[in-house]
Amino acid sequence: MSVPFDHRDPGTSEDAWQRAAPWRGLPALDLTGVERLVVLSAHPDDETLGAGGLIFRAARDGVAVSVIVVTDGDAAHPDVPNPADLGRVRREELIRALHELAPGAPVDFLGVADGGIREARADVAAALSARVRGRGSGRTLIAAPWWDDGHRDHRVLGEIALSLRTSGATVVGYPIWLWHWGDPASIDTVGWRAFSLDEESVAAKSRAIAAHRSQLHPDPDAPADGAILHADTKAHFARDVEVLIAPSPTRDDRETPEPSVADFDAFHERHDDPWGLESRWYERRKRDLLLASLPRERFARALELGCAGGATSRELASRASSLVAVDASEVALSRARRNGAPSNVRFEQWTLPDEWPAGDFDLIVLSELGYYWSAERLARALDRIDASAAGDAVLVACHWRHPIDTAPLGGDDVHAAIAARREWTRAARHIEDDFVLDVLARGGAASVARETGVL
Repeated sequence: MSVPFDHRDPGTSEDAWQRAAPWRGLPALDLTGVERLVVLSAHPDDETLGAGGLIFRAARDGVAVSVIVVTDGDAAHPDVPNPADLGRVRREELIRALHELAPGAPVDFLGVADGGIREARADVAAALSARVRGRGSGRTLIAAPWWDDGHRDHRVLGEIALSLRTSGATVVGYPIWLWHWGDPASIDTVGWRAFSLDEESVAAKSRAIAAHRSQLHPDPDAPADGAILHADTKAHFARDVEVLIAPSPTRDDRETPEPSVADFDAFHERHDDPWGLESRWYERRKRDLLLASLPRERFARALELGCAGGATSRELASRASSLVAVDASEVALSRARRNGAPSNVRFEQWTLPDEWPAGDFDLIVLSELGYYWSAERLARALDRIDASAAGDAVLVACHWRHPIDTAPLGGDDVHAAIAARREWTRAARHIEDDFVLDVLARGGAASVARETGVL
């Protein structure tokens, strides 16, 4: 959700919020059993304002705290002559603030352009997924800017955070600009959790906020911009309670059940050319891109997961000595056999990931299938892929990026989960608004030119 607002306006007063106190009587956010807290920040200071008390309390209670900052916030004052200098200042401010809240906690700066998280969405998702998975085991709580906060960077980062639930983490959103533009009389508190702060927590958060001097005062090089956090805005973050928001079950990202084998059989029975795999130029072009992206001319033993009617199988057959093409739907496999394929292709019915073909493969293709699994079953499928991959295997993944009503996950979710796998190194990526194609190599990505004698 995007909401037009101007930070220079007074906004909704803190007195109005205190009179309404919509956080009163809310369920509490409980840290019992949480072993890791990962706080995502779109800009340096988001984490302090929205979750400073949570960070302090978690660190004090022995929870492992880490912070990941996606941009340097160097566009906060648009008229400054050297935004890079502002970005460096804001990094330093965040480190000082974090010292007040969780001394020694690791902080990662991703360096994405301020205002550009949407454009870098896939890369940010992959980077965050890798870091969340790489921070150790144990129950993980991720706190991120609230996905309905009204600021574009906050919204997109919040949506990316929701996709990290594929790693088994719990996600909550912390609002910042809601307190500026929101109406206490009509606010929807579904999913809200209250996190009470004792005096020590309030004091630590106050000191941390004070460390963000560049946001509390006008920039000398751009005085007309004013302070980003003027007194009226700052007052919202002096409370003895923080609000963290859990994803609502009524949101579009609510959990969707996996389609069953019967669902796929029925779909293939209803359509002569499901998804237009044979007839649409879009699909032919995507297949051509996939095949052209393979880093070797020939493979020994290939595995195609989710072959449908065999359109890609017929093309892959020319690049492998043998190909096992798998689908859960016997209706789809019957059509694939009728459509014909070279003799080195074997079509097999397996219900993935519970069932899996035997043997090792040096090419594995996962195309337009991963989002039909739940997060847990996607993780299991990736474990299966790892186990069946030869030492020099190549994994190719290609998925639609737009929402699918019958799919529990999105294409970006799938590719973020794949990117977090340490066994694989990305060799190539092609990304468009409609789909993302990743080529990954086991044991490191070699130069095709060097491997083929060009270099």
